[in-house]
Amino acid sequence: MRVAFSTGYQSEAFLKRFHIGLIAAFSLAGAFSMPVRGQGMQTIAAKGATIIGTATDINGNTVGNAAVVLKRPDSRDGQTVVTSQSGFFEFQSVTPGLPYQITISAKDFESWISPLITLNPGQFKIMPPVQLHIATQRTEVNVRYDPVEVATEQFKAEEKQRVFGIIPNFYVNYDQNAEPLTVKMKFKLALKVSVDPVTAAGVLFVASAKQAGNSPDYGQGWGAYGERVGAIAADGFSDIMIGGAILPSLLRQDPRYFYQGTGTTGSRMRHAMLSPFVARYDNGKWGPNYSSLGGNLASSGLANLYYPKSNRGFGLVFGNFAIGTAERVGASLAQEFIIGKFTRRGGHVKESTHIQ
Repeated sequence: MRVAFSTGYQSEAFLKRFHIGLIAAFSLAGAFSMPVRGQGMQTIAAKGATIIGTATDINGNTVGNAAVVLKRPDSRDGQTVVTSQSGFFEFQSVTPGLPYQITISAKDFESWISPLITLNPGQFKIMPPVQLHIATQRTEVNVRYDPVEVATEQFKAEEKQRVFGIIPNFYVNYDQNAEPLTVKMKFKLALKVSVDPVTAAGVLFVASAKQAGNSPDYGQGWGAYGERVGAIAADGFSDIMIGGAILPSLLRQDPRYFYQGTGTTGSRMRHAMLSPFVARYDNGKWGPNYSSLGGNLASSGLANLYYPKSNRGFGLVFGNFAIGTAERVGASLAQEFIIGKFTRRGGHVKESTHIQ
């Protein structure tokens, strides 16, 4: 029994020593193997990735000398390379596991930005062909509305308005939204009408009619005819300068007749007949036509300075004033219904249209 017991005891002790030795051996092997595995993992992690690509245009032609920037979205620093003549670019030793973005810029092309790129350790990434689009030309035009410039263009057109291409018709505006005349334009228009050859021919014609009627009382003969020519010319010049330039400039009124051209016949007649009494102001509003009435009255008053004594006095002044006003009403009606149809505007006769 002692032998059996001793033998069993020795066997159990042997097994314990064997297990202890086996564990020690594995532990020792593990201790030696840990640095080796760590070095391998560090080597793999330290191995950078590579990105290559080609820049082309929309026609497939390569784009050289383009700046290619690789950087992280949260950083201002990055790598920059320039494409070769074949459009090729390459980034080496790119840190894996981090998001990157590529931006390509070239002269005359719009910038191209890639989506975020995250690479694995040692990955060799080939970018799809990058197509750069031609930059859109952007031209900024500052448009500034200048009412004086617009009025100048409208004024130039009005200076060419003639009935049948011959008789001046400068004091009619066919644009209801026309810009007001400047002071310079008002005087220029008055002088242009006064010195026009057709105006001079009209003075001679009226003087001949007055000579035939012996009015005013200058008598007969070439001397009397000359006096009548001078008187009629003075009447017209004083009227046009005072009523068409001086007073409109001081009172800021527009001396032109504004052609209506549309609406019922009654409304057009009212518009024409009231024009000697109602004027459009430079601010676009309408009010009493002091310029027309004042010019007519002033011209009639000045006639007392050069008319024969038998034709002077208050009767002459107010008589001529009434005649002048009636002539303006008649002229406005003719403008509204007849003359506008035969007036050259911009070199062409434009037929007026209206609703009866």
